[in-house]
Amino acid sequence: MEGRDRRRSMSSSSSGRRTPTPETEREREHWAPWSPAWSRRLSVGGRAASFKSLFRSIGVWFSSLSTPSSSSSSSSSSKARGRRRTKEPDDVIKKPPLPGAGGEGKASIRGLYSSSRGRGRGITTQFQSSVFSMEEILLATNNFSPALKIGQGGFGAVYKGVLPDGTLVAVKRAKLPMQNPHVDVEFRSEVKTMARIEHQSLVRFYGYLGCGQERIIVVEFVPNGSLRDHLDRCNGRFLDMGARLEIAIDVAHAVTYLHMYADHPIIHRDIKSSNVLLTPSLRAKVADFGFARLGIGEAGAAEGVTHVTTQVKGTAGYLDPEYLKTCQLTDRSDVYSFGVLLLELASGRRPIETKREMRERLTARWAMRKFIDGAAADVLDPHLARTAAAVRAAEMVMELAFRCLAPVRQDRPSMGECCRALWAVRKTYRDMVQVGAGDETPLSSSLSDRASSSAASTSTGTGGDRSGELWRN
Repeated sequence: MEGRDRRRSMSSSSSGRRTPTPETEREREHWAPWSPAWSRRLSVGGRAASFKSLFRSIGVWFSSLSTPSSSSSSSSSSKARGRRRTKEPDDVIKKPPLPGAGGEGKASIRGLYSSSRGRGRGITTQFQSSVFSMEEILLATNNFSPALKIGQGGFGAVYKGVLPDGTLVAVKRAKLPMQNPHVDVEFRSEVKTMARIEHQSLVRFYGYLGCGQERIIVVEFVPNGSLRDHLDRCNGRFLDMGARLEIAIDVAHAVTYLHMYADHPIIHRDIKSSNVLLTPSLRAKVADFGFARLGIGEAGAAEGVTHVTTQVKGTAGYLDPEYLKTCQLTDRSDVYSFGVLLLELASGRRPIETKREMRERLTARWAMRKFIDGAAADVLDPHLARTAAAVRAAEMVMELAFRCLAPVRQDRPSMGECCRALWAVRKTYRDMVQVGAGDETPLSSSLSDRASSSAASTSTGTGGDRSGELWRN
């Protein structure tokens, strides 16, 4: 309990953000506080060298990645290694909080990670148990009507359903064991994990059914599609830079909750854009816990345990290379996947663009090369307006993403640090828009002003390199 209170106080006490200081001259007032790192070419010698060396090492690491089939070979070879496994708690499945129950058992969690925020009050339901019957499931989905089918994934089909009290739900019906031999493992993992958690940025768990060969999970229905659908412009309204920053912050909060504030640390293992669902108000909710795994608890950490050795699970393009190579899973593997997600938000691209030429096929390596060459604006989603505020925000997001993609997990920030960095990005973006440097000013006319402002700052000795300001804590 003391460890959880300590982690919570650390997270809440470090929410301060740096605010830019306006200069006396007009151009400096508009541009100097936000002049991008690439406009100064990383002029500080030692810091520039280490920063560039980190990026190059990431590029080498990316180029050494093998095909997805290597994950199976890594998994098989790991059997010969000495494994350090943490003992998981017993497999008792706890009932999830019911609608209107007030989130009992979470009273100690406050602030950003309080699960009661945004929750409707006075809601009751006829289902007083987390275990549904087949009759209730058939009634909710109209006998699994094809008209109510809303998706198909590796786990199985997803149907839209309505409970007797009018609550909209998503009913995930697993494939038969003969079609997916891992269905039981994924089913138990998802149920056991979701029964432990409750947060506004996580899809809510209502219950499950395990009867005969049927494996069904009932969760909250999120009606606005996935983040990937929006980035592909095939569902919902277009996401501007402000909305993308809010989505990134929501996801960062959700994963921080899993790592630090759940009853036991949880590693998601499948953070990706298609597992981030959006509400009509464009708030993000992380879904799909089929690959989730309990992390190192306080007891394990006290005994010096640093990782969980397990079979490699995840999605190509998002997999932590160190985890892929060693089968050693930590919460920093989620941080790596989150870094890939940040690049998706900035560029609109998928992690692996199979239809592009070889130099641009791996989005992370392509974006890193552009960033180092001073052409970060080329990485920005072509559908986004090329405003100075949007480009500056994209640069800051990319800098954070490359830290998350560090080849060695110790060099990656925690998810709590990612939250604080994204708050600073959002603050900078809003300030630039407010002072007239955002959506009202075309990028073509602002780049020359920014270059002259940077030159003036350099000549007077006041500009300096502020590319790493977010990380000086």
